[in-house]
Amino acid sequence: MLENIRVLCQSCVRIEKEKVIYFDPFRVDREYYDADVIFITHDHYDHFSPEDIAKVKKEDTCYVLPEKMKKEAAGLGVSKEQILLVKPGEQYTVNGLSFETVPSYNKLKPFHPKSAGWTGYLLTLGGERYYITGDTDVTKESKEVKCDVAFLPIGGTYTMTYKEAAELANVIRPKYVVPFHYGSIVGKKEDGEKFRQLLDSEITCEFLMEQFGN
Repeated sequence: MLENIRVLCQSCVRIEKEKVIYFDPFRVDREYYDADVIFITHDHYDHFSPEDIAKVKKEDTCYVLPEKMKKEAAGLGVSKEQILLVKPGEQYTVNGLSFETVPSYNKLKPFHPKSAGWTGYLLTLGGERYYITGDTDVTKESKEVKCDVAFLPIGGTYTMTYKEAAELANVIRPKYVVPFHYGSIVGKKEDGEKFRQLLDSEITCEFLMEQFGN
């Protein structure tokens, strides 16, 4: 289920299943030029990085961005047909891939207001459901997600903490959970192990983060 899946840095996930898919390319380690689809969760620099997008895009790459990033999407310099602007809480298909959007926001912190329309993605591949959250707290919508694999931020400050992320994992009960968004800009590397220890025994934690440190 986790074969050919990498977390390059922060929240940058690369999935090679059916298509080559990237979520929030950031600090990409080399030039790949292989992306069939690039998903962006919101406009913060560690999630929307044109410099890193340039390392993975190819001529016919499709781009999925929140609707409120219309200006940033136009700046990518690609045809309108290659861009899909999305709203939270909807279902879409892009380049043959079916996915749902899940609202991604802070409840009390000011960094990711719900009104911004930022989104996580629930992607179906080979009959399995993969939830890539974006920057979020534990929310009503996230607790309703049904998935096989969940990528959860655990760094705190801008997102849920490792304790809160473990709480969410124990509610939605994926088969596998992958912690990310820690160990560089926010959160400590050792938070990953603290997170794992709080999970119910039926949930398998996999550490895929390849880059730590600022």
